[in-house]
Amino acid sequence: MMDLPKGAMPHLQPIQTLDTHQPSIMDVHQLEKQIAYSFQDRSLLEEALRHSSYINEHPTLSSNERLEFLGDTVLNLVVSDLLMALEPPLAEGVMTRIRAHLVNEATLAEIAKHLRLGELLLLGKGELQSNGREKHSILADACEALIAAVYLDGGFEAAHRMVKRLYASRILPEHIDMIGVDYKSKLQEMIQGSQKAGPVYRLIRAFGPDHEKCFVVQVTTAQGTATGQGKNKKAAEQDAARNALRTIYGIQ
Repeated sequence: MMDLPKGAMPHLQPIQTLDTHQPSIMDVHQLEKQIAYSFQDRSLLEEALRHSSYINEHPTLSSNERLEFLGDTVLNLVVSDLLMALEPPLAEGVMTRIRAHLVNEATLAEIAKHLRLGELLLLGKGELQSNGREKHSILADACEALIAAVYLDGGFEAAHRMVKRLYASRILPEHIDMIGVDYKSKLQEMIQGSQKAGPVYRLIRAFGPDHEKCFVVQVTTAQGTATGQGKNKKAAEQDAARNALRTIYGIQ
């Protein structure tokens, strides 16, 4: 080591990464903390974060497409298992409807945003320029790939625990009947023949950090008002319509 003048501090070099878009070690640790799982084989996590557009520019690497394929199957199995465990038992048709909603692109993209996966993704220049980190399709695929990576690294039990954790607030017995039902349409149909004006939805407030915002919406009809809340405005409107049907019109 080269001798330094008395009192001088050594110059600390920044941590170098292989690519300017490579997620840092701290970013990866934060993700592992959120999913409550630490990878033994970190290469699986790296693969889960590589979009196909990145591979077009780095052809020696593998994209997350194969992991996405596997993750879709693992996710469907775990969600099915979680729905089967609910009490009172749900009918097969109800479980099919709910599962379709829980594993669709919009829900997976919401989960990916909560995990801030978009910030960690390795994307090609084209996707970077077209705001690829915010695209629902890319985020949903990455979420499925992440599930597969955990499955391959730690087995089915590890993947089950992670999915259960990610869906904890989405599979609640008291809210499960709301999933996949279009309460706004039901409310519209209910009042269509009795009054000319349809229901009016108004955003009252939004609170919480950007990645975990909660929206509160009020719906007004000729017979009264009701409020609802959700992770986005659409979900809050659905909740408000559901509450209006129950409290104003007596429909469960």
